[in-house]
Amino acid sequence: MTELVEPALELYSAWAECVADYDRYDDMNGSGWWWIDAFGADLDSCRALIAKADQLRTNPPEGLVVSDCYWIAHGGEVIGFLMLRRSLDNEFLRTEGGHIGYSIRPSHRRRGHASRALRLALDAANSLGIDRVLITCEEENVASARTIESQGGVFESTYAGKRRYWVETAVVD
Repeated sequence: MTELVEPALELYSAWAECVADYDRYDDMNGSGWWWIDAFGADLDSCRALIAKADQLRTNPPEGLVVSDCYWIAHGGEVIGFLMLRRSLDNEFLRTEGGHIGYSIRPSHRRRGHASRALRLALDAANSLGIDRVLITCEEENVASARTIESQGGVFESTYAGKRRYWVETAVVD
C-alpha cells in the first residue's frame, strides 16, 4: 500500500536506494526538495534533509512557508518524495510552485503510486482546513498532468512553462 511517511533516519537505507534510482537530482524537483544545500545519497545528507524537514514544519526560514515533507513509501521501500505547503505566501508558490509537489522514483513510475500519494496529500490538506490546493507540473509532463486530473484537478492556465490546476481537497462521491 502506498503511504506517506515522515522522514526518519531509520529509513536511511530505503531512502538512499530511492535517491540513487534518480538519474539526476533535477528529476526530483517536483517534490520541492530544491532547498537542500548539499544533497546526495549519503548519511549526512539524509540527516540534513530530516533536520530541514523538521524546520519547515515548525519554523521555516524567511521566504519559505510552513510545509510538511513526506517520503512516499510502499512495501518497505521509499519510492518518492512529496511536499505539502500549507500556504501560498510567496510569489513563486502562487504562480509556479503550488501547495503540493511530488516525485516518484523512475523504477516505480506508471504503477499508480503518484495518484495514491496525491490523494493522501489532498486528505492531509483537507484535515488542515485547506479546501482547495494549487498543483502545477511542467507543460510537457503528461503523466503528472494526468495524475493531477485523476484526482479532480481543474486546469486553470499555463504560466512560465507550468500547467496550473486547482483541486478540491474533499472527496466528492
